[in-house]
Amino acid sequence: MTNVLRLTDVSYVRNQRPILDGLNWAVEDSERWVVLGPNGAGKTTLMKLATASDFPTRGTVDVLDERLGKVDVFELRTRIGFVSSASARRIPASELVRDVVLTAAYSVEGRWREQYDEIDVRQAERVLAEWNLEGFADSKFGTLSDGERKRAMIARAVMTDPEMLLLDEPSASLDLGARERLLQMLSGFAQSPYSPAMIMVTHHVEEIPPGFTHVLMLNEGRVQAAGPITETLTAANLEATFGMPFELTEANGRFSATARA
Repeated sequence: MTNVLRLTDVSYVRNQRPILDGLNWAVEDSERWVVLGPNGAGKTTLMKLATASDFPTRGTVDVLDERLGKVDVFELRTRIGFVSSASARRIPASELVRDVVLTAAYSVEGRWREQYDEIDVRQAERVLAEWNLEGFADSKFGTLSDGERKRAMIARAVMTDPEMLLLDEPSASLDLGARERLLQMLSGFAQSPYSPAMIMVTHHVEEIPPGFTHVLMLNEGRVQAAGPITETLTAANLEATFGMPFELTEANGRFSATARA
């Protein structure tokens, strides 16, 4: 196995406040990680480092065998797939869904005058089908439901066969049906041996798709627990992370947590 991400003694300080503090964490190419933690735990900052969008105050960050500060981050970012609500807001509402996916080949948001090879067009069509979007290919992005937009953004992120896929709260704001459809598809993608390493940030254990292998639990910028999900996702670790006691249950690879009476 090969590291796709390694943080060594990483601290991130802004306005004299530590957002991350002495973080050590590594992700292998065959692993699928979920990152849990309360608001302000450092999850967003961690994703910025993992996507080579920011730099640590102290320590080292190695992304896809390249060290931040010693690599062209613009070239490095083309090897990373990233999905967030902010990236979705940058897509023009009038853009056809086919072009939302296709333009990932040039890392642009909004088709203009760029020319695409037939292999790019076929790849976009294949990815649209994989995420159940072939029927929406000629629809405008702005007309899609929240669930359909989320799937379109994931399809865009995997269009270029990234070496690492990062998902920032992919099921946030979705209704129950849309959430479950998305989690089923993410579960299937996570369990494929051909998929890249995956890191998904969420606030809720109910949103962890089966097939995810590891969990990182953050609290106040520090690692509270990290390791295989079957060993690390425990009620005790949830209490230490979120500051209240929980009842944790698991059935068919899905988790549920409720406050302990």
